[in-house]
Amino acid sequence: MMRMFINVCLLWRRFRSEQRGAAAVEFALVLTLLTVPILNVVDLAVYSWDKMQVDNAAQVAVQAAWATCDTTVKLPATPNSYANCPTMPAAVTLAAQSTRLGTGVTVTSTTENYYCVNTSTSVLVTVGTFPGTKPANCSSVGLSGDKPGDYVLITVSYSYTPVFSAVSIASALTTPITRTAWMRLG
Repeated sequence: MMRMFINVCLLWRRFRSEQRGAAAVEFALVLTLLTVPILNVVDLAVYSWDKMQVDNAAQVAVQAAWATCDTTVKLPATPNSYANCPTMPAAVTLAAQSTRLGTGVTVTSTTENYYCVNTSTSVLVTVGTFPGTKPANCSSVGLSGDKPGDYVLITVSYSYTPVFSAVSIASALTTPITRTAWMRLG
């Protein structure tokens, strides 16, 4: 029995003094601690990228609306089931889905109205009723000297799904990602 105890003590002493493989064990321990933060960084980067792509999709969509309905004959574009500019809905959807997000982007609303731009705050202010007669100026909303414009506002959205949903804080971020862009048509 004593001999077996001495053998165990010798094995234990040799095991403790042996350093081969220690770096691999330490690396495995540190790697497991760093995995969750690295996965979160990847998910947040993908979320930010997708958010920029949704912004881009909204901008491209309003540019397509402008390019499709660019003449005064085609304005106003949206009322009466796009009677003046019938190709606008298809052009807007195609443009919005031309980003990397593809068909995951949906056009949720297309609004056209007469607006005045408050130049100090860059905010659109609605004037009059649409598609009624275009007001002569912006005095009804307290802006003098400006003429109201026919603006189109397009809202697009994209449902974001985290890459690593089980361990990611990106699961708590706002989804769907929704963005609105506007452009003056006439």
